[in-house]
Amino acid sequence: MLLDLVDVFVSGPLSGNPLAVVRGGDALDADAMLALTRWLGFSETTFLLPPTDPAADYRVRIFYPAGELPFAGHPTLGTAKAWLAAGGVPRTPGLVIQECGVGLVDVRVEDDVLAFRAPALRRGGPLSPEDRDEAIRVAGVPESAVVDAVHADNGPGWRLLRLRSAADVLAAVPVASAPVPTDVGLIGPCAPGADSDFELRAFFTNPQGKIVEDPVTGSLNAAAAQVVFAAGLAQHRYVATQGRRTGADGRVVLTQDGQGAVWVAGGVRLVSQGGVVEA
Repeated sequence: MLLDLVDVFVSGPLSGNPLAVVRGGDALDADAMLALTRWLGFSETTFLLPPTDPAADYRVRIFYPAGELPFAGHPTLGTAKAWLAAGGVPRTPGLVIQECGVGLVDVRVEDDVLAFRAPALRRGGPLSPEDRDEAIRVAGVPESAVVDAVHADNGPGWRLLRLRSAADVLAAVPVASAPVPTDVGLIGPCAPGADSDFELRAFFTNPQGKIVEDPVTGSLNAAAAQVVFAAGLAQHRYVATQGRRTGADGRVVLTQDGQGAVWVAGGVRLVSQGGVVEA
């Protein structure tokens, strides 16, 4: 097996969310994939496999330390980058078709910038009072800072809290642990003149129930953008930043095309290619 390391949603060298991509792991079962994911220690590891759908260029299985995900954003872009760098040639120039747990996902390629079409939300709408209270508790934000609280489930079961400001997002102090699985996202508008339009943070539980902050999260940005555009909080395009509290400095560009589809774009860099893995 070969291992590639990819940095996704970068604003500079080693500034985004790292991803491990395993090639040649066809013989591994889910338990072995999960064990390798936990050993590597990244927020996600992907396994690049031959497609089963004739319309797809490749198939990917996406794991995080607590299990397998049907979809995730930065693994989608990072896996597409690794596939291309390993010699993959898409059937349609400039458009990679990925097969994963939610079906087929389009990935546009423009040099080092990749963009995926956001899948439809599996669940939306307001959180129940109990879910809202729990999300607020987990994120460690004051009730007064919360403008809205909704489901934003597109694979990971995000509960999204929209806050008054980016400052409120950055001031959040999450709890140390929570039930597994827990996925809570925060979004708030930046002040005029800032280098982005919205700030995000994402919290999830590891297998032991410890809260982990993800550096830059494609699935959360995709789901949040669908909420932002639907609410009229942005028109056609905005820029989001994420990761400042983790030492990262990720930038994500969100656009909505004329058909209403949301695209999630960012810079993607191959850091290391072809390391041999024995597992």
